Amino acid sequence: MPLFVIVRHGQSQWNLENRFTGNTDTPLTELGRHEAREAGALLKAHQPPNFGIGFTSVLQRAIETMALILDEIGQTDLPIERSAALNERMYGDLQGMNKLESEARFGAEQVFRWRRGYTDTPPNGESLADTHARVIPYFKTTILPHLQAGKAVLVVAHGNSLRALLMELEHISPTDIEKVELATGIPRQYDYDLATGEFKLLPK
Repeated sequence: MPLFVIVRHGQSQWNLENRFTGNTDTPLTELGRHEAREAGALLKAHQPPNFGIGFTSVLQRAIETMALILDEIGQTDLPIERSAALNERMYGDLQGMNKLESEARFGAEQVFRWRRGYTDTPPNGESLADTHARVIPYFKTTILPHLQAGKAVLVVAHGNSLRALLMELEHISPTDIEKVELATGIPRQYDYDLATGEFKLLPK
């Protein structure tokens, strides 16, 4: 069964500063680079992969995380496709704002709904539902065919674009996805069943 791996990028500068990052193109921190290398080390130690293709967003924190993982596993020549379809969700008026400051301004409950609710939309931003609407068609038309052809695939993207993808892979409901958080730099690995089209989550 082909291996499918998703990784949230390592810590970014705005993650460190507790800001809403969204699709702002912030760089990795030194910790973020360490997390990316550790992700590669985990992959190499747990189930040495031989990826056929990789996918990232067009944002530098995902691109650099991918490069550091591939350097760690010795696959720096892997073909990579980049697409804005995998970008982090757009947080609109919240982007760049410290999360504690946003709670003081809008209220903690409202900010929680914007961060975790499926259809709740920040002012001038995207909801998770909006993110899902661009991630899943891209996944089905561009990424999935490589798995169906028997290739192992690596995707490095963002917390919300990957949460949208998890809904598809693990059949998570809009209500239950509110409880799901993806840590930075931790690979999530699946076997793709060519016969059934199902994804089996592998042990960490």
